[in-house]
Formats: sequence, structure tokens, C-alpha cells
Amino acid sequence: MTAISQPANTSKPPHPFVFMFLFIPFGATTGYVTVTLAFLFAHAGISIEKIAGFAAIQLVPQAFKFLWAPLVDVTLTVKQWHIISTALCGLSILALSIIPIKTANLPLFIIVIILSSLAASFVGMAGNSLSAYNTPGDLKGQVSGWIQAGNVGGSAVGGGAGLWLSENMPHTWMAGAILAIAFVLCSIFLVFVHEPDSHIKATSAFKTIKNVVMDVWTNIKARMGLIALILCLMPIGTGAAYNLFSPIAKDWKASAGEVEAIVGIIGGLVTVVGCLLGGWLCDRMNRKTAYVVVGMIQAAADVGMAFCPHTALMYGIWGLIYSFSVGLTYAAFNAFVLEVIGTGAAATKFEVYASISNLPIILMSAVAGIAYTKWGANGMLNTDALCAIAAIIVFMLIWSALKKVKALPATAEFVPEH
Repeated sequence: MTAISQPANTSKPPHPFVFMFLFIPFGATTGYVTVTLAFLFAHAGISIEKIAGFAAIQLVPQAFKFLWAPLVDVTLTVKQWHIISTALCGLSILALSIIPIKTANLPLFIIVIILSSLAASFVGMAGNSLSAYNTPGDLKGQVSGWIQAGNVGGSAVGGGAGLWLSENMPHTWMAGAILAIAFVLCSIFLVFVHEPDSHIKATSAFKTIKNVVMDVWTNIKARMGLIALILCLMPIGTGAAYNLFSPIAKDWKASAGEVEAIVGIIGGLVTVVGCLLGGWLCDRMNRKTAYVVVGMIQAAADVGMAFCPHTALMYGIWGLIYSFSVGLTYAAFNAFVLEVIGTGAAATKFEVYASISNLPIILMSAVAGIAYTKWGANGMLNTDALCAIAAIIVFMLIWSALKKVKALPATAEFVPEH
């Protein structure tokens, strides 16, 4: 399904695993700040409140990146954007590893963290555009699985490997330098993908911007786009409960080591496996249906964890099942959005849907916190599950109703102005 008329790419598509490497710098940049830098700050005596603030600050550019996504669609080449942004991610990590950790330098850290997140946003946008143009319809699920594996795995590299290097190298800047080099090496995989031949660019800046806006609007107002938009707004598969797995561990009598394993390395590996299996699944069934199904699996993990005996063993089992479900939902979301956006202004369209999907995640994160305060861990888990089930029912009713609206075209083709 395409959202814009243009010649099809008849070249042999790259293997889906190529996209994992293109997204590793995106995830690793986040991992370095939230894990490595957070640990070093805590070790230096910086308060937890300030450390949490740094993590929140990093999310700001990611929430608004749809505003500058058109730059990837209409300026330079997509590969150039990926190379430049990847290099900037590496330089920002190197800078964060060089700046002395002390209270007086916190404003400088904030500036660099924002810049690193901004650079990472361009890595993601370039990667999404390349995947949209280089992926045939029957592989969008697998590609999505590898993309999210790169995102999750990259976070583990930036966080886990970054922390290990920082603790074992003679100087912390060496850890930053090694990660920076690794980021640049990831760009080598660009040789396996083709540069998008976008027809969205026009003879004037005004017409180009108009083409981007109209391509987005044309995509959303078609039945497939509208259904995807509504699905993005539903609190299905948000993974909100996962953010509270550390504080609720005491209810299951889980030790610090067990918590570190479940929400750390082992949990991360299980999430990666979930990403790959979720991508595989999405190439074998309707991708929006797949997203609903994996959302139900996550809700079932909530309920199972709540009603099973509260022991460390059950904490581990259900915690890993939940981690697995998070990977499934990551891949399923990426797959149905990749299917809907087609090509054209691919980077912009993907980020519009992605930004909208952040709303239910933010909402459910707040709901989970309130539910935990009022009803404890079981209440929080059951609330997370009930909200997902209610959202699934509402979405299925809306989806069924929209299918019957004959005046609403399934897809809409946008012809750009030149």
C-alpha cells in the first residue's frame, strides 16, 4: 500500500536484520543517559530527583520530533541525515563522558543530553524512511521486528556496555569514544539499502511543504489511516506497568539481584526475542489485528502476575512474560504504522503516528501510578489489564463500523505538486 504515486523499487530488498544496525545508535543514546550516566551521577552523589529529571529531559525532543521530521523528507538525502545524526550521537556520548560529573556542570549536561536526544531523533526518522522505501509488503513485520530489536538492543549496549566500559576503562572518556566509534560503524550498513527516490520535493519550498502536509492529511483521512490513528490513541500494549516493576518487587519478595535480572539484561534479551517473534507474526496476519492480539497477551500477563502466588519465582516468570509482551507490541506497532504510511513523506508520517501513540502511554503511566497508590500492586496490574481490554473492545467496535462506511476509501493516493 502506498500513499503517493512513484515508481516501485524493483531492486532486491535488503535482509531485515540490516535495519537493526541502523537503529542501534538510536537506542544506545537513550541507554547511555538512563543507565550509564544515571549510575555515574548517583555514584557522584547527585540526587535521584535530579537524575530522574535528566531522563525526563531526554524524552522532550522525542515527543515533538514530528515537527522537524519533514527536514528528513525534503532536505539532503536520507542516508546523509543518518550519517550526520549518527556521528552527532557519537560525539554527544563522547562529550557526556568527558564532562566532569559535578553539580556545577549539571546545566552543561542538560544541554548535551537534549542535543543527543535531538540527534537520536534524526537517526530514527532516517531509519524509518529507509525502511518504508526498502521494504516490500510481505516483510514489513520482520523489518519492524529487527528495527525494534535494534532499539531495545541498542539501549542495552548504551546502558549495559557503556556502564561496564566506564567502570573498567582507565578513563570514562574512553567508554564514550568506544561507543562513538561503534555508532559510526553502524552507518556502514547503509550500503545495503537504497536511497529513497522521493517525489515529495517540489521546485519551491512552499510547494514542498504543502506536499508534505497534504501527504500526511491524505494518509490519515483514508480508512486505513483513520483506523491506524484510532489504534494509536487506544491504551493497548502500552507497557506502563513495566515502569513499576522495580518498586513492586517487594510484594513478591524478590531480591535486588532478581530485580536487576528481570528489568535488566535478561528482561532486555527476552524483549528482543519478543520483537523478532512479533515481527514474524505480523507478516502472517492482519497487522492491526496482530497489535490487538499482542495487547491481549500483555493484559493476560498483568492478570497472571496479580493472581498467581506472590513469590520471587512468580515475579521472575510473569516479569519475563510481560517483557516478552512489550517486545511483541513494539514490533506490532512499528509494523502496522509502516504498512499504513506507504512512502512519500515517510519520515513525517511515521513520526505523526508515533507521537500520537505516546499519549496513551503517558496516560497509562499516570493511571498505573495512581492505581498503585490506591490499590497496591495487584490493583495496578488489574487496572492496566482492564484498561487494555476496554480499549480493545472499543477499537473493535469502531473498526467494524468504519468498514461499513462505503464513502470512506480504504486508501487514498496523493499526487504531489511540482
